[in-house]
Amino acid sequence: MTEIDVLQRLQDVFDRVFVEPPQLRMDLTAAEVPEWDSVKHVELLLAVEKEFNQKFSVGEAMGIQQVGDWVRLLAARTAR
Repeated sequence: MTEIDVLQRLQDVFDRVFVEPPQLRMDLTAAEVPEWDSVKHVELLLAVEKEFNQKFSVGEAMGIQQVGDWVRLLAARTAR
C-alpha cells in the first residue's frame, strides 16, 4: 500500500472519530487540532488498528507525533 493510499484511509478514520475532522497532511500534529487530546488519541489509535488490521506496540504508539508517522509506519507494514 502506498503512502497516498494510507493517507486516504486515515482520512476516513479521522472523519469517523472526530466531530470536526481535520484535513490530513503529513506534518499535521495533535496540537493543531483542538479536539485531539490524549483520550481522543487512544480512540484514534484503536480505530486505526482496526481499520488497518494492525497492532501497535506501546513504543510505536508513543512515537506517533504527527500523521506522517502513522502513514510511514502503516505503508511499511502493508508493503510486506
